[in-house]
Amino acid sequence: MDKTTNELLKILEKRGHEAYLKEHSGDLIESPLCDYLASLIDRKSLNKAEVIQKSNIQTNYAYQIFSGVRIPSRDKLIALCFGMDLTLDEAQTLLKYAGFAQLYPKNKRDSIIISSLKNHTSVINCNILLGEYGLSTI
Repeated sequence: MDKTTNELLKILEKRGHEAYLKEHSGDLIESPLCDYLASLIDRKSLNKAEVIQKSNIQTNYAYQIFSGVRIPSRDKLIALCFGMDLTLDEAQTLLKYAGFAQLYPKNKRDSIIISSLKNHTSVINCNILLGEYGLSTI
């Protein structure tokens, strides 16, 4: 059974990193981001071309992200979240997986992105909202 992040953190704190790494190697992220993105697309039965169009990312760049040639920025990943119509939880997990900060509701820009994801708004409409508040777009 998979352990939660909090359970793993408690084990790490109690046992130390050496024992933790030996005993819990199966719980560690080992695959590249492009593999995780591919699994999301498969699990949600999505089409890459449609995801790219909905994410409003330049096509060649997006395919380079999906192939692992390019490492996306936090904003590009957020745009892909819109393109894949991810739930907030799925988006937060993707950001964590990639090593980025999760969306933080106390941050004005992030709060608009959170609201837009929860309301299944397009990335373009989210960018319009961000612009109305004088914030940088995705």
